[in-house]
Amino acid sequence: MFYTFLLVFIFITDVYAYQLVKLFVKNKKLRQLYILITLTVLAYLVFSFLTFDRVTGQNAKSLLAIGVFLTFYIPKLWITFFLFLEDIYRVFFGIAKLNKFSSFKDKVSDFLPRRNKIVGYLALLAALVHFAAFIHGIVVGRYKYRVIEQDIILNNLPKSFNGFKILQISDLHLGSLDNEAAINKAVDMINDQDFDLFVFTGDLVNSKASETERWISILNKIKTPKYGKYSILGNHDYGEYVRFDTEALKTENFEKIKASHQKLGFKLLQNESVYLKNETDSIALLGVENWGARFGARGDILKAGKGVNPSDLKIVLSHDPSHFDLVLSKSDVWYDLTLSGHTHGFQFGFELPNGFQWSPSEYVYKHWGGLYNQFGRYIYVNRGFGYHGYPGRVGVWPEITVLTLKSE
Repeated sequence: MFYTFLLVFIFITDVYAYQLVKLFVKNKKLRQLYILITLTVLAYLVFSFLTFDRVTGQNAKSLLAIGVFLTFYIPKLWITFFLFLEDIYRVFFGIAKLNKFSSFKDKVSDFLPRRNKIVGYLALLAALVHFAAFIHGIVVGRYKYRVIEQDIILNNLPKSFNGFKILQISDLHLGSLDNEAAINKAVDMINDQDFDLFVFTGDLVNSKASETERWISILNKIKTPKYGKYSILGNHDYGEYVRFDTEALKTENFEKIKASHQKLGFKLLQNESVYLKNETDSIALLGVENWGARFGARGDILKAGKGVNPSDLKIVLSHDPSHFDLVLSKSDVWYDLTLSGHTHGFQFGFELPNGFQWSPSEYVYKHWGGLYNQFGRYIYVNRGFGYHGYPGRVGVWPEITVLTLKSE
């Protein structure tokens, strides 16, 4: 069903795109060149689909094919939108003309008005803007790292922890990355920050433990702060999106992924907790396995919180923000702050200086990027360090977060 829809989508958008080409391009050879380019892109996409290896899973090569598809066909969707609306008008106009004059010549052009070039220019402008944005997202946006600083006031925070800084990254997706210089620069940006605790909130890989090998030597340069470096697992870390010949190989892959956290200097929390202590006070850090409304519920917050004093300030590391929405924010146990990732902000959207932000992610996740307060409890959703699916980012840039906890 999906592939039928995809073929229909490609056919319709290509038909409308060629209508726009005919509107503006009168040279026959240039039209033929456009057709040749279209057929070449389609041939590449078909080849990529037929040669996709489900044993390897998604990597930089296969993600490029997704990027090509989105870059060429989302702009054509804009063209289809504008010209289809115009076609509705043209048909109604033709019917009205038919009723008025009761006859028309055999040619369709005598029934339908000619296409309006103003509509064509609008369609072309929308397509070019979107095309340019997607190209920029692939070439520049996916490694356009930014540091976001966010203060969070927690009434339950011990005063001795006032000003406590947490640096968070999430969703490395190491199997997607392909630019060592950019990652080295991002690590330098992390190390330039002042922080007391480092946390990584899941999705180390796309699927395979082997994806980590190239990046261990770079990422373990992240400095170890006073209170250590902690991590959790995300939905991609369980090897669910590739095919393994045996269950034993899948288990072996999972164990190697967990071992990679140790190689990076991360203390992996799997439904467990630790206390972060200073000279006079402590706060509890709880790390759960992936819990998601759509991608499995391995996380066990009760197990993670076993032995934690109910009155202590509790920070929860949970990859998928739906865990907070559906469980943590409604629990009888008070969880002061949840740190999540997972959404990537769909790697597409915009965020304005006045705080307004939009992404298609908001139609799937109630909490998709930034700080939220629900029932007096907070969640911060990191927009991700890496990328997956589309090999780029448009408007929602990769993020390094510095959270400063304040008692008042």
